[in-house]
Amino acid sequence: MIIKNIEAKVRLATLVSVGSLIMAVLIVGINSIYAYRVVANARKSIYILDGDLPVLARQTDAQLNRPAEYRAHVNLYHSLFFSLTPDDKFMEYQMKKAMYLVDESGMKQYNDLKENGFFNSILSSSSVLTLQTDSVMLDAKRAYFRYYGKLKIDRRSSTVIRSLITEGYLKDIPRSDNNPHGVLIVNWKTLENKDLQDVAKNSL
Repeated sequence: MIIKNIEAKVRLATLVSVGSLIMAVLIVGINSIYAYRVVANARKSIYILDGDLPVLARQTDAQLNRPAEYRAHVNLYHSLFFSLTPDDKFMEYQMKKAMYLVDESGMKQYNDLKENGFFNSILSSSSVLTLQTDSVMLDAKRAYFRYYGKLKIDRRSSTVIRSLITEGYLKDIPRSDNNPHGVLIVNWKTLENKDLQDVAKNSL
């Protein structure tokens, strides 16, 4: 009986010890996870001084804003490429900035337009081109976009409204001063560029 009692007490003591150890490990683990989350959330919070008043700002995951950045990049590129004035230096400046945002498919379209006299016609007719974005359809999983817009060509003799539809793919690259979104448009092509309206101006 004495031996059995001793064995039972040893087993009980062992169970209590093991149980206490497991409980301690669980408590330490839970506390560690909680502390990590608190610190991680604290790092996302910064204060910006507006005069003497601190304003709380929150850091967000860059990937959460990526679709918005993709659309902004597509809009910026098309605006640079198509919003032009009859100034050869300005057009060269616009094209130079646009080429940082696209692969060789953009340069190909630029060269094709140049060979077809598109830019010379802008100069000779004193045309002002203004692009208005209708929408940008984005498939983030495929990194694919389709751009819908209207191009207004204001000439001395008439005002032309064209429907512009293009498509392409998006590739993430390191950010730079010339490409602040860190996105490169690849395999860009024009699907539609047709006249919708051609309104003649009154000439005196």
